[in-house]
Formats: sequence, C-alpha cells, structure tokens
Amino acid sequence: MSTSMSQDNAETQKPGSGTPPEGWPVATRPLRIAILGWARLSLQAREGSGYNLNASDLAWGLALCGHSVSYLRSGMDYSLGRGAFVKRVENWKGIECYDFHNSLNVSPASSNFRNMEREMSSPRDNRAVLEWLDSIRAEVVHVHSLEGYGLDLIAAIRAGGRPVVVTPHNYWYVCPQVDLLHEELRVCEDYQGGTRCAGCLEAPRAERVRLKRGLDQLAHRVMGGFWAGTLRGIYGYVKWHWRPDRLARGLKQRWLFKVHEHPAPSPDPELALGFDVDDARTHTGRVEHGLRLEKGEKCPDVGLAPWDENERFLKRDSHLVVLNNNVYGRRRLAGRDALNAASLVTPPSKFLLEAMHAMGVSSEKLRHVRLGQPHFDQLNRRARRSATYDVKPWSPASAGPLRIAFLGTTRNNKGLEVLVRSIPMLTKDVRQRCHFLIRAAGWDWHFRKRLSAYPEVTFAGGFDALTLISVMGEFDVGILPHIWFENSPLVLLEMLHAGKFVIASRLGGPPDWIVQPGDRADLPRGNGLLFPGGDAEALAACITRVVRGEVALPTPREVHGISTLVSYPDHVREVEGVYLDLLAGGDGQAKAGAARIEVARSAAAPVAERR
Repeated sequence: MSTSMSQDNAETQKPGSGTPPEGWPVATRPLRIAILGWARLSLQAREGSGYNLNASDLAWGLALCGHSVSYLRSGMDYSLGRGAFVKRVENWKGIECYDFHNSLNVSPASSNFRNMEREMSSPRDNRAVLEWLDSIRAEVVHVHSLEGYGLDLIAAIRAGGRPVVVTPHNYWYVCPQVDLLHEELRVCEDYQGGTRCAGCLEAPRAERVRLKRGLDQLAHRVMGGFWAGTLRGIYGYVKWHWRPDRLARGLKQRWLFKVHEHPAPSPDPELALGFDVDDARTHTGRVEHGLRLEKGEKCPDVGLAPWDENERFLKRDSHLVVLNNNVYGRRRLAGRDALNAASLVTPPSKFLLEAMHAMGVSSEKLRHVRLGQPHFDQLNRRARRSATYDVKPWSPASAGPLRIAFLGTTRNNKGLEVLVRSIPMLTKDVRQRCHFLIRAAGWDWHFRKRLSAYPEVTFAGGFDALTLISVMGEFDVGILPHIWFENSPLVLLEMLHAGKFVIASRLGGPPDWIVQPGDRADLPRGNGLLFPGGDAEALAACITRVVRGEVALPTPREVHGISTLVSYPDHVREVEGVYLDLLAGGDGQAKAGAARIEVARSAAAPVAERR
C-alpha cells in the first residue's frame, strides 16, 4: 500500500496568474490554499453541477487575489495494480489541479452508497492526501465536497494543525443519498435509525466501479479516446442485450422472422375540419397528436410535502438515533463528527445551517455564507442597465401571454414532474394566457408526450452559462418546483439577480430568499410565491393568481430591492476573511475587515470618471 507524489510541488507553484481586473481585491498576505472536491474544476458546471461551479469560481477569484490555490479531485481516477497516488493534471486559470488516483471511495456519492465502512474511515487515503498537503505547503484547506474521501479526513488534517473550512452544498455529510430524498422521490423526514437507508438507492458495489473505471481508463490511455469509446459502446450493447428477457425477445424475433413494430400515433380527431374553427369558444384549446406513454415510460411518483415540512423536519428528535448498530446510522454520526472536527462550516443557506445544527453540529462551528458568482453579477448588471428595469414585466392588461419558465434538469429532485402535472390542472382561460418555456437537460420525451396537446408549452432542451443571459429575456416568471430540501439553488439566485418573480416550493433554502406579497409593508409586491413541495394543484393555484391579477408582478428594481443578494467580489472577500481569521487564531466568525485587502487600481482615472 504505497503512496507517491508527482514531481510537481510547492516549489513549482506560482500565485494566481494574470493581472486582476481594475478594482479587484488583492491580498496583502498571499495564502497557500487547498480546495478539495470530486469534480474536475475546469469542467465547472458540466461536472458536479452547481457545487463545482461555485468551487471553481471561488478558486479563480482567490487566485486573482494573488493566493496560491491548489485543487484535489478524488474518487474518479483509477489505475490497475497501483496504490494511492496524486498526480498533477493541469493549471486552470492560475489554479494547480491534481487528481487523487485509486481512492477507496468512489465519486459521485451514488456510486459509493454500499461502501459505508470505508466512507467513514480511510486511513490509507488520508495519508496520501496529507502528503499532498505537505508538498504544496497548504496553510488552509477548504472542502467543497468530501465525496471520494473518508469522513475521518477532516480530523486528520486538523490534527496536523491546518484549519479546515467546509462548505456543504447538499446533505451528503448526514445522508449518503445526498438529497435527503428517499428513493429519490420524497423527502426523508425520518431515516428510522438508518434502517430506511438500506433500500433507498440501487447502487453498484464500489469495488466493481473501481475495477470498471480502471479498465476503461487503461483502455483510454493505451488505445486513445476513439477506440476506447468504441470498445465501451460494444460492451454496453452486449451487456444490455444479454439479459435473459431481452435475449429471449431478440432470438424470438429473429427465429420467427418478426419485425419489431413501432406503434403509430392515433390520427388527429379534427383531421377533416381543415380550417374550420366555428367552435373556438367552446373548444378545449388542445391539439391532439395521439402520443401516449409506452411500456416502461412511467410518471415518477413524487412525494407531497406539507406546507410546514421545513419546520417539521427541524423539530424532529430522531435524526441521531441509531438502531441495531446500523451502518447507515453510524455513518450519519461519523458525518456529524466530521463537521464538528472542522474549524468552520459555512452553509450557503440558513435552512442547511439549521439542518446541520439539528443533526448535531455545534452552533459555534456554523456560519452562514451566501454564494456569489461572476455570472450572477452579469445577470444583475444586465437587468439594471435595461430600459425595462422600472417596468412591470406583465399584467392582465398585457396583450401577450404571461411567459413562465422552468430552468433545470429532468431529474426527479428538480420537480419537473410537478410542473407537468400542474399545467393540465389550469382552466382553459388561464392556460391560454400563459406560455411555458421548459429548458431541462436530460431525457424529456415522456414529459413532452404528456404535454404535447398543449400548444402553450415549449420544450427547448438544456441551457448553459453562455445562453443564460439571453434566456432570462424570454420569460417573466420563473418556476422552481423542487421536491427536496434545496440548499442555495443557483437557478433561483440567477432568476432573482435577473429581476424575476419566482414561484418556488417551500422546501429547504428558497424561503430564505422568497418574500411573498404582503410579507413586507415597504415592498408589498414581494419577489415570489411559495407552495408546498410536490403539490401540483397548489402550483396551478399560484399561476392562476398571477394570471388573474390577484398578485401583481414587481419590477426588476423591486425584485432587487427585496432580495438578499451577494456580489462575486464580496463573496470572495468574505471567504478570504474567514481564512485569515482562522489563521490568526480566531473562530472564523469575524467579518472580513477592510484592512485585510487593498483594492488594485490602474494608473488611469477612477472607474466613475472614465468615459
């Protein structure tokens, strides 16, 4: 069981490359910062989604400040016949990026769900990580995700004298499923001492995942990407068709010379009408395409949460009960102990902070640190510079429809199923005053078929940061129908920065940001509406209230005025302040002082005076 380090070490590292833009905070004392995660930093949101986007942007901001930032990825890279070792991969935006190979814990968490003993404790892996930290001479460690590592790593780092900051972006420390979402369908209010976790996910054995990745990555190194991909495709095809039921069906079709039939959709019942619309007033407005769900296409049975699910969850006293020495129960206690071993835990939402405290994390270890991202600021500035900054986006007197958007993925936790159920619940007059834009990455065909009869719905596939600014000009109201305890959803913050009114599930962190009409006397319109998670009927009622003018939409300026939003420079400055306070012997709770940074200014005139 050997560990080895690449030749790249602290002597070859350089502070953040490039000249910081005018006005960017520059460190008076550059630090050596190590950031831990499981996704490749340079892929940003393309791997690891919002967590990795925040981690990568924060790392870049710190590098621009002049700090030496190094990043370690774990649980994704494997080779055959070697022990644990760390290898340098790339320099991305001034950040030295490394991969930890052959971790005993696999990333992401869904691949490690049956590997709880090693997830609780991995001394071998810890030694390799500690050697890497020594080699880069890290002064402070910031954990954005511990997936792919052992939970006892934090205590091991702290034992060496380094402060450790943990930013949990989900519930992984107390829930190996990550989302506190039982069977990925309904909120897990009580894990029943760990016994309920056992059948929560269908997950592979971690040993098989490590072997498969080792073989796949070996083929990639030896044969190159094209042939490795071809081999992977052949293996997948054979594996798929070798199941007895599929094999029997395939042989039967070939031996009996049967051709697989593709059922044709039913014809349009109005096929003979031509242009005739004499029944316009009484017609349902549906356009039938004859599409129906086929065998295997199922509507997810998402759970329905009560209005006060947040409060009910926080008040429960069973979060730390372990029954029959259950491994998942012991794993929750190990996660709690890991967070208590950290110097500071910085959840991005108040609800996640309260949930961690309810799970046994000391209040002295917790500090609420809101997120800031570069693209948030771009959205915010675009809204402020717009000619419609002080204009209501829509009212019942408007000629066009109320444009409503869902931005996200087709995964169950994002709640697209809730929106899909709610649209048929709208009355004809309300529905025809709306147009729904659905930008969802992932397999959406069964959703599209179910809504194909409604011409008010547009499916436009996924989106990325490059298209996000333009997408924000395509709708008036955002929908966030998640069915889990969301933390600090980037899509919610993106919409608020863009000055949008948001209708969101009252689950997890979003109530930290959403102020409903009438909740504040100074800004009576609010910035959104809340409804019980998973309740499609309640979502339809919220949409109806807006369409009928019972809720007046605010201007983008009013949305900004009522929303608690943080800029990217302020976010970087606050995190830097946490590091400095901890290194000075503090508890990380002090606010970053102005004396800790100096603002870089060019020799040209100040920004406000430039033309």
